[in-house]
Amino acid sequence: MGMGPQRARDFKGTLRRLSERLLRERMLVWGLVLFGVLATSLSVVGPKVLGHATDIVFTGYLSDQFPDGATKAEVVAKLRAEGNDQLASLVGSVDLQPGSGIDFTSLSWVLGGVLVLYVLASLLQWFQGRITTVVVQHTVADLRNDVEAKLNRMPLSYFDRTERGEVLSRTTNDIDNIAQSFQQTMSQLLTSVLMVVGTLAMMIVISPLLALVAVVTIPLAFVITKAVTKRSQPQFVQQWTSTGRLNGHIEEVFTGHDVVKVFGRQKEAREEFDQRNDAVFAASFKAQFISGVVQPVMMFVANINYVLVAVIGGLRVASGSLSIGDVQAFIQYSRQFTQPLTQVAAMIQVLQSGVASAERVFALLDEDEERAGEVDAPFPDPVRGRVVFEDVSFSYQPDEPLIEHLDLVAEPGQTVAIVGPTGAGKTTLTNLVLRFYELDAGRITLDGVDIGRMDRGPLRRNFGVVLQDTWLFNGTIRENIAYGADNATEEQVLAASEAAFVDHFVRTLPDGYDTVIDDEGTNVSAGQRQLLTIARAFLADPSVLVLDEATSSVDTRTESLVQGAMEQLRAGRTSFVIAHRLSTIRDADHIVVMEDGHIVEQGTHDSLRAAGRAYERLYSAQFTASA
Repeated sequence: MGMGPQRARDFKGTLRRLSERLLRERMLVWGLVLFGVLATSLSVVGPKVLGHATDIVFTGYLSDQFPDGATKAEVVAKLRAEGNDQLASLVGSVDLQPGSGIDFTSLSWVLGGVLVLYVLASLLQWFQGRITTVVVQHTVADLRNDVEAKLNRMPLSYFDRTERGEVLSRTTNDIDNIAQSFQQTMSQLLTSVLMVVGTLAMMIVISPLLALVAVVTIPLAFVITKAVTKRSQPQFVQQWTSTGRLNGHIEEVFTGHDVVKVFGRQKEAREEFDQRNDAVFAASFKAQFISGVVQPVMMFVANINYVLVAVIGGLRVASGSLSIGDVQAFIQYSRQFTQPLTQVAAMIQVLQSGVASAERVFALLDEDEERAGEVDAPFPDPVRGRVVFEDVSFSYQPDEPLIEHLDLVAEPGQTVAIVGPTGAGKTTLTNLVLRFYELDAGRITLDGVDIGRMDRGPLRRNFGVVLQDTWLFNGTIRENIAYGADNATEEQVLAASEAAFVDHFVRTLPDGYDTVIDDEGTNVSAGQRQLLTIARAFLADPSVLVLDEATSSVDTRTESLVQGAMEQLRAGRTSFVIAHRLSTIRDADHIVVMEDGHIVEQGTHDSLRAAGRAYERLYSAQFTASA
């Protein structure tokens, strides 16, 4: 892609925002911590109790080596008299009872206690894992809801400048990665921290000297982890950024696969795919390789620590300063102490990946939203449909003016046709009426109320829109038509279908209105898809209609039928009709001719033809070309 790795903008801030979301489940999080503390406490006590079992076995074995009836003091004195001071110190450090042998009753009680401890610890860990799953899934579900709500509040300009596949990647892949990352790390990180604290406390109790030896490796572990994290985090960000670009390309090519094949661009599409796929591979490989260095290095540090503890502990046992059971427990604790550090190092890469995805999701959530209108602004009731453009100026790019100082009045019940060459700004006018974009200057009023002060929901519910680009979702024909109104009855659906001349072709299908069409509508023709969207508009029964080349995909005979139906639909309603075929708007009450974002002519069909200017040139060009 020709781009270097992108650094995380705010790793700590993103992690903090995620933590704040997790803390919305405050009671469950406290339960998670409580079960973690209890499970770790029981696990930490286990090695100490096992060390006591080892002492029972070792003491029993030593006791069996000396004659019955002698006292411990006599055995120690005899060993010293024989010059065996090291063994004497060892015997003196244990609870020796000469000739008694191993106390299997005490041993069985100790081992039984250890079993109970570990069973309880396992149960508590199971509860901890269960709570972790609930917390993470609730948090991710809330995050998905927030993203869905955010997308509904985003301006149309965001989707114009952002690849659809990129948006899909953030709302699916990135959120799923957050869920997986925290599912794997949340409980384990808590357990690891508690294990480190608990084992360190037990090691200090057993032997401060050996505890100091074990602690010496901690700064080294932190230095290694910090260095690797600093290098790998930008690669994780690049990995998910590249994944979003790859998804954008795939979505674009698969959606337009017919065009790609018609123009023979499979090779170029494949090359673009390979380029973006290689970018994902490179970033993923670097991220995983760099972060993967941590665990083997941490294991090496842990092994050094293990050797030091074993050697020094052996010397302390030989000198009688520690029992062999304490040394055994300490060695186990040293493993428990370094193992969580190694696990944390291994989880760092998973956490980094999740935070990188979270950063992309939060970037979406932080995008500018549509400017809210004044919800308490007076809304016309009932809506008559008088729409007025007052000195309106608008541009998609600040340095490229499109519409400047435009004035236009659409009286209630009027049909206003907007015509002009491609790029004149016709569709832009309707987008402004629907508040898909905000004005740069001027205002648009509906029945005298500035639409910029209205809530978009009620405003758009009073508009019926039929676009040139049809949109159908994956569902039955009945469901697609009923999309135009809440709780539509079967009679209403059928009435709208008959009015839009849909009923005839639907009844020829094997399943009728229960025919399932996919989101691309490939099992119905382009003209039939457009008729379905027109039926949807009929059912909505709006106060104002916006028809953007609504009959461009139907045949001439059907177009004449739909025009008749449109006349019925437009009766008593204000209608904006964008048309290229001027024959379809001859009967419009008012025709507006636009060029380069300006209105150059207004009037009726006859008056504009008589004027012999822009409209006449368009009209003559069409019919001359047809002839």
